[in-house]
Amino acid sequence: MATIYEVSALAGVSLSSVSRVLNDHEHVSEKTKQKVMAAMNELGYRPNSVARSLASNRSNSIGVLVSELHGPFYGEMLSSIEMELRKAGKHAVVTAGHSVEQSEKDGINFLIDRNCDAIIILIDSLSDEFLIELSKGSTPVVILNRLIPEIKDKCFYIDNELGGYLATKYIIEQGHKDLAYISGPLFKQDANERLNGHKRALNEANLKFDEELFYQGDFLTTSGRVGIDHLLKTNKPFTAAVCANDEMASGAMKGLRDHKMLIPQDCSVIGFDNVYFANYLHPELTTMNYPINEMAKMSAQWILKNVYKHTEVFVNNKFTPELIVRESITKNKT
Repeated sequence: MATIYEVSALAGVSLSSVSRVLNDHEHVSEKTKQKVMAAMNELGYRPNSVARSLASNRSNSIGVLVSELHGPFYGEMLSSIEMELRKAGKHAVVTAGHSVEQSEKDGINFLIDRNCDAIIILIDSLSDEFLIELSKGSTPVVILNRLIPEIKDKCFYIDNELGGYLATKYIIEQGHKDLAYISGPLFKQDANERLNGHKRALNEANLKFDEELFYQGDFLTTSGRVGIDHLLKTNKPFTAAVCANDEMASGAMKGLRDHKMLIPQDCSVIGFDNVYFANYLHPELTTMNYPINEMAKMSAQWILKNVYKHTEVFVNNKFTPELIVRESITKNKT
């Protein structure tokens, strides 16, 4: 195998110049870079990643800690992060915390121990105080789907309360007054915020939030299906089901069909997230767009800008949900 010394000799430059090229140092001329790259190609030289890490004090890897690995929401998020980092020659190291406090802490320690240059976090159980202290450490941290005012510049978040409000407001504007609600697990900040938005829209329309028409799910498809069973057993009429995410909305639609109900004629349904399959359900699902792809991309760009000193990178921290009207809601004429 060729060595860095042979690359230096063939290129006719110093070892330090080769090292600067290998580590993408800004103070290296294009001419020198071309000489070194040509010598590497001729010799078939493959840089040792460990050696490069020691030389630059960078591993060129970014840790990503998420609540779960399954489901379209996390899949889209991870794909966006990985593609953005890969374009810059960086790699993602991924682990999950499963919404358990100690598992989330273990995940953070795992990524720090792997010498990740920064960590992107989307989790539920660790407190704001813990994450504030973590952000003071030597490993830069950015946080998705959560706003912590003390470290606002490191948070990438959507106005979930506004999204919940706009979803229910639209349903009410279509003439629906008897609304069922299937929430996510209320220990999660986004589930709480979406429920608060739902209640704000009800209050604004002088409608009562009916506890009997409320079911707390877990953001997974099965809880949407089970939620419909629970709501129908109350024997309280409802003309629309507001679901806190698209996975539960798809489960709710299956549940309604199993009970021989037509969508949207017998019951309208709205979701939240606008995941890829929302447009392929029958009927197509009305939902709130959650730009997780763009949010994830921005978190990666923050790291490229602040950790790797890439220039001309624009970073936006706050995102706004958008109503996507499709076929799963009809006007209520009763």
